Amino acid sequence: MQTAFFTVEGMTCDGCSSGLQKALSALDGVVSATVDRAAARASVDYDPGRVSPSSLRAAIEDAGFDVPA
Repeated sequence: MQTAFFTVEGMTCDGCSSGLQKALSALDGVVSATVDRAAARASVDYDPGRVSPSSLRAAIEDAGFDVPA
């Protein structure tokens, strides 16, 4: 298992962070996801054999949020 950390821009309410946490948690290979709206951060524990950091980033962007480079 590995952990990826992302800065997430565009979360404006607790519903945003909750929805993003659910979207990340639903991905195959994600063990757990934690999203902190106040810190604008997401941390994801995942199985690197089943999901990649780029797929996690894409899921965040697909949910409508920005991940700065």
